[in-house]
Amino acid sequence: MRHVVWDWNGTLFDDQHLVLEGLHAVLAEAGLPAIDLATYQRLYTRPVKVFYERLFGRPIPADEWAHLDERYHDGYRAALHRAGLAADAERALDLVAEADSSQSLLSMWRHHELVPLVGQLGIEDRFVRIDGLQGPGGGNKAPHLEAHLTAVTHLTGDDPSQVLVIGDALDDAAAAAHVGARCVLFDGGSHPRAELETAGVPVASSLVEALDRAYG
Repeated sequence: MRHVVWDWNGTLFDDQHLVLEGLHAVLAEAGLPAIDLATYQRLYTRPVKVFYERLFGRPIPADEWAHLDERYHDGYRAALHRAGLAADAERALDLVAEADSSQSLLSMWRHHELVPLVGQLGIEDRFVRIDGLQGPGGGNKAPHLEAHLTAVTHLTGDDPSQVLVIGDALDDAAAAAHVGARCVLFDGGSHPRAELETAGVPVASSLVEALDRAYG
């Protein structure tokens, strides 16, 4: 494996509780009840707007969606100080380096907030490239992964089969399939394990196990 592309939220960054807090801020403003993690995982999908429409039980017009997205990020940001790296994130990053593979970070979280946070957590030097979302949010990851890999072609040799994507969402598996990369899903984030297993790729209970499944 020449290159590993890591997802951030729910994968390297253990923030599922913050995701719920941001969502609860949106639901409270809309007069809707809070939901638990199991309900979140059962309903979650991308595009994220579709997920919100499931919760609201109706279509959401574009102007309302823009407001909801901002409200979510406000709630998430307010709780950000209470989250950190996944328990074995640093060990997993070390293992990739020891295997002489390059690694990068691709997140659907906002780029201008992602980069300083990665720096604060002291792991920015592990990545040859860090890409967060620039522009409207809530869409699928596939076009972003395609652009990300184009930027690191000099490391992958333009061979997507030598790229491993590790993430926590079905959208990560779909994005990997779109570009022809390999994928292992981590069951610590957006979906219950049984749903991840429908993607047809290996599913791991830790980041180190994800690497074992890929390199083993």
